[in-house]
Amino acid sequence: MKKIDNYRYLIPKEGNMYVPGLIFSSEKMIKHIEEEKTYEQVKNVAHLKGIQNYSFAMPDIHWGYGFPIGGVAAMDVEEGVISPGGVGYDINCGVRSIRTDLTYDDVKDRLKELLDRIYVNVPCGVGSEGKVKLKEKDINQVMMKGALWAVENGYGWKEDIERIEDNGRMEGASIEFISDKAIERGLPQLGSLGAGNHFIEIQIVEEVYDENIARKWKLFKDQVLIMIHSGSRGFGHQICSDYIHIIQDAMRKYGISVPDRELACVPIKSEEGKRYFASMASAANFAWANRQMIMHWIRESFQEVFKKSPESMGMELIYDVAHNIAKFEKHIVDGKEKMVCVHRKGATRAFPKGHPELPSFYRETGQPVIIPGDMGTHSYILVGTEIAMRETFGSTCHGAGRVLSRHQAIKITANRRITDELLKKGIIARAKSIQTLREEVPDAYKDIDDVIEVVHNVGLSKKVIKARPIGVVKG
Repeated sequence: MKKIDNYRYLIPKEGNMYVPGLIFSSEKMIKHIEEEKTYEQVKNVAHLKGIQNYSFAMPDIHWGYGFPIGGVAAMDVEEGVISPGGVGYDINCGVRSIRTDLTYDDVKDRLKELLDRIYVNVPCGVGSEGKVKLKEKDINQVMMKGALWAVENGYGWKEDIERIEDNGRMEGASIEFISDKAIERGLPQLGSLGAGNHFIEIQIVEEVYDENIARKWKLFKDQVLIMIHSGSRGFGHQICSDYIHIIQDAMRKYGISVPDRELACVPIKSEEGKRYFASMASAANFAWANRQMIMHWIRESFQEVFKKSPESMGMELIYDVAHNIAKFEKHIVDGKEKMVCVHRKGATRAFPKGHPELPSFYRETGQPVIIPGDMGTHSYILVGTEIAMRETFGSTCHGAGRVLSRHQAIKITANRRITDELLKKGIIARAKSIQTLREEVPDAYKDIDDVIEVVHNVGLSKKVIKARPIGVVKG
């Protein structure tokens, strides 16, 4: 790696690489990237046919399946390939943030009651099942309509839809190429949080960096926010697993070789590529419906505790963004607009003001970019920028990024009481499993403040507010 400036590290093009690699990081964090050798995965992605400009990595980069987590790659739609490893197993894992008119003083004495109510109302944990029992005809509608299906069935407000990336529905979804096993896994899990790094968090706005944008987004200091982090559950996981095997077998037919078998890929225009995209879009829509239902039950929980309607408490969705997805988007490449397939794996879309895909009320500011920390540290809401559009195909980081594996985290937390540690920080935790708390201990992650400083100073997204957690629900 060659240091270009304080926040950019170049991996020169060599051998069979089509493009160079470019890592956004700081001198402090680059050491872990070197130790983990994640830059090798950035190099490997640069070998994929049709890749445009660079193989990118965000400052939260860490080792992943095929692609690094924190990786971004845009492919020419005519000549390029699509790779399940560039999306990940948890298709459309993403975050949404909900504002309220409440302040810390309003909730501090009811926080335990509120967390207990959310814990009861939102199913969570490994293998957790939702409260809604779907039939196969229902899941087909979920795959086609996404968050709109949830709203039409009473889970939320019609105004929520325009505050979701792609209005909560990707075009091109199809049930036709999805296995019975994936449907079997998905049927019972809609409307559930899951486990691992997924969470529901009650937060307080601690810092406001951009008063103008914060005011337009109805954000203010000491305000209560709620953040949801979840994905497509076993449904998306099974789709990814199925297609990795299908595509690994199909590569021989297309004469494709890759430096890592986990980078299995096929031409975007191939039959296998089209089927994967249609199935991935179905899982993305499932995930948006899933987060929509979780939000509905959170609103109900606040209503039950405070005896007020969610409307009267101003519980509006700020935005919902995916960070494990592949999407067809128009970008400028070599001075000309062209359609590309942008793989974002552990990376967030960050469109600027004026972008036609944004709803009118965000077109004058830019898109909200929601970046969670770990359960013991701050989270941020930023805004998308023109720099991101020019440099990274409208992409930025997605979170803190792991520095320890789950196994390592379990090892270092032997005999520690994580709930007590969080309580000393003013954070009440509810979890199905003590092991999950140990796996997700703050020590296992990079410092979110360091990650945000990189993307803010480079200009891939700009800070609007910072929020601290006061309560967290984990699977």
